[in-house]
Amino acid sequence: MKKLLSLLLLMPVLVIAEPATNIAWTPDALNFVKKGDVKKGKQLAESCAGCHGEKGVSQMDDFPSLAGQLATYTYKQLRDYADGKRTHTLMNSVAEGVSEQESADLAAWFASLPEAQHKVKQQNLEKAEVLVAKGNGKKIIPPCFTCHGSNGQGERQDIPALAGQQVEYFINTLTEYKTGVRHNDVYSRMRLISEQLSEEDIKQLAQYYYQMRK
Repeated sequence: MKKLLSLLLLMPVLVIAEPATNIAWTPDALNFVKKGDVKKGKQLAESCAGCHGEKGVSQMDDFPSLAGQLATYTYKQLRDYADGKRTHTLMNSVAEGVSEQESADLAAWFASLPEAQHKVKQQNLEKAEVLVAKGNGKKIIPPCFTCHGSNGQGERQDIPALAGQQVEYFINTLTEYKTGVRHNDVYSRMRLISEQLSEEDIKQLAQYYYQMRK
């Protein structure tokens, strides 16, 4: 009985200790993704066009545009889907049939494409502008640009480019982080930040980045 109680007490610790992703960005891993074959990726991406567009620019608001995305980020998401670290009924099924090499090839192809650009009417996005440039010290929210870049171009291995991203997808992503549905962010960074954002903050940020150009 004592052993059972001890095990039950340890279970939450084990769950918390589980890594958000199985990807470790070692020099070898970075070099592997860097050597992804663009031509093979283009061929593979033909089956992705229905959701993500022929040139990586989605025509459906709730599916992400992948054109111009950092290769390391796209690779990580594909492997996280394959490992079940990120959940989506369709993508989990698709990614299970994609090898690590094919993931690198796809990532290289999408990274080679020009990012989405949208012509939109200017809106009052004051809240988003402040969050991007200054953050919110009271809520311990850092400025968005410090991680995602001044032009939404993304930084480092696992921080995505946001410029031109679909509005509905952007909103859904931050909402999933906020509610904990999505949890493959390293060190819980986006979960902690999203918890402090209001629905209006998220909507404005989505529109802000949608009309941004790198």
